[in-house]
Amino acid sequence: MKIICIGRNYTEHAKEMASPVPDKPIFFFKPDTALLRNNQPFFYPFFSNDVHHEVEVVIKINRLGRNIAEKFAHRYYSEIGLGIDFTARDLQQECKQKGLPWEISKAFDGAAPISNFISIKNLGDVNSIDFWLDKNDRTVQRGNTSQMIFSINRLIAYLSQFVTLKIGDLIYTGTPSGVGPIKVGDRLKAYMNDNLMLDFFIR
Repeated sequence: MKIICIGRNYTEHAKEMASPVPDKPIFFFKPDTALLRNNQPFFYPFFSNDVHHEVEVVIKINRLGRNIAEKFAHRYYSEIGLGIDFTARDLQQECKQKGLPWEISKAFDGAAPISNFISIKNLGDVNSIDFWLDKNDRTVQRGNTSQMIFSINRLIAYLSQFVTLKIGDLIYTGTPSGVGPIKVGDRLKAYMNDNLMLDFFIR
């Protein structure tokens, strides 16, 4: 399986990162070793001093597909979860300044906590899902899938032009504004439509 992550899919997040709003989806990959399951603690990496949280709605692909038309994209997923795209911001900035790829800041072990998944039948309109992240019981990020620049179905159609989507692939669909640093001892809780999806500590 592969983890496909979408960058800058919320206008306010693009603005807070002082980045242009994209006219087509931006994507990168994380390896499966980045996954952090079952609310296991995230161990702060020794190679960074500035790791940031980015909460995201995650789509699980349920059938093989390539060159998928947007009108058929809804057939390729039946469950949605939440994840966090941890980013070593200091490493990312260094790579950007040097014009280098910045997977080193995104793809490290444990950098993709993932929740359990909920059937879309129990979520209502997938284009209007509320989600948010609390850090130490204070809400730091809040978004709704209606705010996405590129909808879930648009993302699936676009991605499938370049890479074959396989059963079990995960699409992290981008983060709303409010990203910020974490520190050892923090507790992160992520919610989707009032469902507690993630609850873990930074160690």
